[in-house]
Amino acid sequence: MIIHPAGSRPSGKGPSEYFTGTVRMDPLISTPAPARLRGVTVTFEAGARTAWHTHPLGQTIIVTAGIGLAQRKGGPIEVIRQGDTIYFEPDEKHWHGAAPDVAMTHIALQEELDGISVTWMEHVTDAEYSA
Repeated sequence: MIIHPAGSRPSGKGPSEYFTGTVRMDPLISTPAPARLRGVTVTFEAGARTAWHTHPLGQTIIVTAGIGLAQRKGGPIEVIRQGDTIYFEPDEKHWHGAAPDVAMTHIALQEELDGISVTWMEHVTDAEYSA
């Protein structure tokens, strides 16, 4: 058993090469092999968002506060709210983040495959975000 007491691991800033705007990341879980689950709480200030990305084994996000937006490539932008659970299929290109005027926090859960849990791509443009 591994216990990480609340507040025992530092928050981190979402790197600008993967995020637009102000993003805080708080680690939740990183399981030792052979398990491969990774989890983080991510807080997006209003207007902040991820870059386009994929996950080799998919991703589940659980919105815990605020209002956000999510989009899979080729699909409409969807409004996501506190209590919503969103599943992105393996290798589905997508992005997610806060609404323009409201912050959003979610728990992100994904598994690693051969040591990779995410593949980052180009930034979501302002035109794509506001479409």
